[in-house]
Amino acid sequence: MRSTARFRHPARLAAALLAVAALSAGALPAAARGDASAEAASAPPPAEHVVFIALDGFDVEYLDRAPMPNLEALAKRGSLSVSTGVMTSITNPSWSSIATGAWPATHGNTAFWFDTATGVARSSQRDLAVPTIAQAIREQGGTVMSAQWFILQNYGVTFGDANGLYTQPGGDCARRADDAIAVINGQPVMSGGVPVQTAGVPDLIAVYCDRLDALGHADGAEAEGMPAALAEVDAQIGRLVQATKDAGIYGRTAFVVTGDHGMGTFTQGMRDELLAAIEAAGYDAEMLSSGQAPQPETDAVVVVGGVGSLHLVGAAAGDAVAAAAIETAVSALPHVAAVYDKSEQQAMHMSAKHGELVIEPEAGWSLGATPADPAGAHGTTRELHVPLVIAGAGVRPHAAPQDPRHIDVAPTIAALLGFEGPAGADGRVLTESIRSR
Repeated sequence: MRSTARFRHPARLAAALLAVAALSAGALPAAARGDASAEAASAPPPAEHVVFIALDGFDVEYLDRAPMPNLEALAKRGSLSVSTGVMTSITNPSWSSIATGAWPATHGNTAFWFDTATGVARSSQRDLAVPTIAQAIREQGGTVMSAQWFILQNYGVTFGDANGLYTQPGGDCARRADDAIAVINGQPVMSGGVPVQTAGVPDLIAVYCDRLDALGHADGAEAEGMPAALAEVDAQIGRLVQATKDAGIYGRTAFVVTGDHGMGTFTQGMRDELLAAIEAAGYDAEMLSSGQAPQPETDAVVVVGGVGSLHLVGAAAGDAVAAAAIETAVSALPHVAAVYDKSEQQAMHMSAKHGELVIEPEAGWSLGATPADPAGAHGTTRELHVPLVIAGAGVRPHAAPQDPRHIDVAPTIAALLGFEGPAGADGRVLTESIRSR
């Protein structure tokens, strides 16, 4: 049964459904549009539940690496398309954009940059300046469960909260699927060391799997074990779908499956060459790891996370001449693919916390040291594309979304459930793929 809280605010149902109906509403006379509005306001949402499966490091090219029959079966009910991610294509800012519907410039989540407030380099964090899909659903009377999709933790879900449940930490993809299946079956799950039972099946169930990302980082995108890892992930997708069938909610459930970023392989590093080029331009340079602070004489620091965020510090801080000279020197290096200045970063909606320059290496290269064996990395414009499957209740079969982006996922999930999207979202509802009732 649906929570009666869902229908206390019929305006939110109308907002989502009328967005879908807008494609045809313009052809109706005003009186008819008013009738349609009233009908939409009283209609049920397209889906009663959404199961969101978050596959970290799910490169679009992996679709050719192994059969994924359960994912393919979902796609046949709805669509398979390619979602375009955000820069930088690093886990936390990418999942943040999926969870909030906002660009990094809006949500502020940043990875691998120099924090001028603390004077040290930082890797990843979970700070968000705008609400997530979980917070939006909770604020409108809905319920959420997250099986370790960490970006929602304390942003709409938390340990021990039956209406916004975050499950016990740790475990692999199968363990996290176990938690979601238990909740679908009305069974308690461990949450922060305490068994918690939800009151019915939550509106949104998110399941996070990071097996593909871990293997890709360890052995590269062409890892020998990748087909087996894809098969295992697909098996968990199948288990989640079957759980909805066993619980009798399959026909009322929508499924969304996507990744945060792709994966590249590198065998060469250019750390020494990069630092030498900056120093040849007349500036002392230093590469920092998370938690490190620069030496007093340093003019430029580089924090590497797929790309390099270059910040001018000390006497060179804010020096436009220094930034231009360093950009010229770095751009001339043979294995640098691009250097993005502040205006170019803004055009890509990147976080304002990045430095004066963002340096992107060529494929096969890292800005750091040369590894002993091939390794995986992401963060560049080459890892922006991931599969996106939308299927099930409220989804039009074979109606693939047009140029979907990460920032469109949260608004679309909200619309499927009949909720208004997160307040800070920059993305749109993928109306072309959603069935109106």
